[in-house]
Amino acid sequence: MRIARLTPPRDTSLFIVVSLMLSAVLAAAAEMPLKVSDVVTGGASHVRLTNTASQPVTAWSLAATSQGEGGRTHREVFTVDGYLSELTHGMPGASEHLERLMPGQSRQVSIDTQPAGTTVEVIAAVLDDGAAIGEAQVLGEIFAKRSRERDALKAVADAFREVLPARHGAEALAALSERFSALAQRDDSIPCRAALEAVKTFGAKSAPDQIDDSLRTYADFVTRQYELAAKHATRRGQN
Repeated sequence: MRIARLTPPRDTSLFIVVSLMLSAVLAAAAEMPLKVSDVVTGGASHVRLTNTASQPVTAWSLAATSQGEGGRTHREVFTVDGYLSELTHGMPGASEHLERLMPGQSRQVSIDTQPAGTTVEVIAAVLDDGAAIGEAQVLGEIFAKRSRERDALKAVADAFREVLPARHGAEALAALSERFSALAQRDDSIPCRAALEAVKTFGAKSAPDQIDDSLRTYADFVTRQYELAAKHATRRGQN
């Protein structure tokens, strides 16, 4: 059997130039869309993040690295996922520091107290179109959490869709309370607990003739949350 030998191109210098150009293109394609500046340590540790991309950044993870006693390296990771702020922006109780970062936007982001000399870098970022850049494990955790949130929101939305057409007023409240109590026992996630609390609040504060309207309004809101979660739960290229 004859084995072909692989030999470098005759024009080695051209081969090197092309390789360098390809490396530069790949590096640019994977460039972080967030820049860190103004790192402040101490009791009110914070950094400034700037979105340099042409689309919103919906989630990111920062790594704060410092040197401890004996030269040991200490690393803390801080993750924010704000994809739902597309819907919740401006609503009562919405927190700006948990919202997505729009193109060109700069924001001061607080982190836990850090010692002098700490360095902070972006180790993962997710864009609005589902593109994701950074450490695979961190990105995997972000999308796994989104998938769990999507499933919980779907369960809540399904409960409203099944109950509301057939039941009204106090009867609807009782049926939904039973459904959400069972859901919360199986899945102690924010969507399930929030739905259960909302139903209890409607029962305590809404007038009988307003219960149905309150339930429908909340059901519509949860459905829109689920649609956003379904859109953002999968990384681009992994459908």
